[in-house]
Amino acid sequence: MRLDRLLANSGIGTRSSVRSLIASGGVTVNGAVAKDPGMQVKETDSIALNGTEIGHRENLYFLFDKPDCVLTAMEDPRLPCVGNFIPDALRGKKLAPVGRLDYHTTGLLIITNDGELSHRLQSPKYHIAKRYHVTFDGPSWTAAEMEKVKEGITLTDMDMPVKTAPAELSAVDAHTAEITLFEGKTHEVRRIFAHFGKEVIALRRISLAGLEIDISPENTGAIRELTDAEIESLKSAVRL
Repeated sequence: MRLDRLLANSGIGTRSSVRSLIASGGVTVNGAVAKDPGMQVKETDSIALNGTEIGHRENLYFLFDKPDCVLTAMEDPRLPCVGNFIPDALRGKKLAPVGRLDYHTTGLLIITNDGELSHRLQSPKYHIAKRYHVTFDGPSWTAAEMEKVKEGITLTDMDMPVKTAPAELSAVDAHTAEITLFEGKTHEVRRIFAHFGKEVIALRRISLAGLEIDISPENTGAIRELTDAEIESLKSAVRL
């Protein structure tokens, strides 16, 4: 891979700004000053910027706390979208959300350019756990209703009846609950609650494949790179 491309993929800057850094003599490869932005390097090479080792990799992984009223898309001509929160230095890295959260659903969203990991995290084959914190109007959950959710119910609110996979539901208080799904049907949480006469007022995903964020929405809009341990945990969950 070209040195300038590898540095740009690492989030150091745009391809043009990276070339300027190389020309200034600030980049070394295996201890030697690099002058040619087109020189071929490997991810195993030791690459440093002004003496600081650069963690460089082709695949990038981020955790995003999606706010309300944000579309799960990288681009949209009309509405605020996830792509608006991606730093400029990472444009063009083919990043994309893993799955989707509804426009009014907040919380944990993985963003990556690792296509295989993204595919597996969304595949029902791997039974990835997704936990949601739900605030609702309507009658409190009964033990009998929660048992039905645990067994799976048949939803008849759309064109074709559909059976949900078993889910885990627990009541936090009279109007708050947490539900863990292992599949991803359209608007599934809202439809399950509506099936039992409860209207979802606020929906927040707080866990995905073992990764967790705070129930409090005060950090919505924040984006950070996943740690190596978190990446390995996600890969382990889908047997990569």
